[in-house]
Amino acid sequence: QVRVEESGGGLVQAGDSLRLACAASGRTFTAYATGWFRQAPGKEREFVTAINWSGGNRYYADSLKGRFTISRDNAKNTVYLQMNSLKPEDTAVYYCAVRFSPLLSTTRRPDQYDYWGQGTQVTVSS
Repeated sequence: QVRVEESGGGLVQAGDSLRLACAASGRTFTAYATGWFRQAPGKEREFVTAINWSGGNRYYADSLKGRFTISRDNAKNTVYLQMNSLKPEDTAVYYCAVRFSPLLSTTRRPDQYDYWGQGTQVTVSS
């Protein structure tokens, strides 16, 4: 069993930055990929970014490339999502998910991930 927990959400103003963290525990001796998704009220959960175990492969939603950066510290079993120049439309619950299969550029659907966190709210005011 794997436990995934997000942290770092909050209320910020447009233009601010925020860093989310995703900590995994349990089966972390096995290499895993990590993805971030977000879900705004009334909308489907959408892919934000993902990173493989080594950190050598990182994929982003085209609309977020340049503002969001994913990174990981395997010694801490933690993945980070740095979000810059935040906009009101970035307001959503942000979820972290773990996948124990190889990460591909097409690994962007929620059902392709094995374990999920409960999410952390990010609210960007205008």
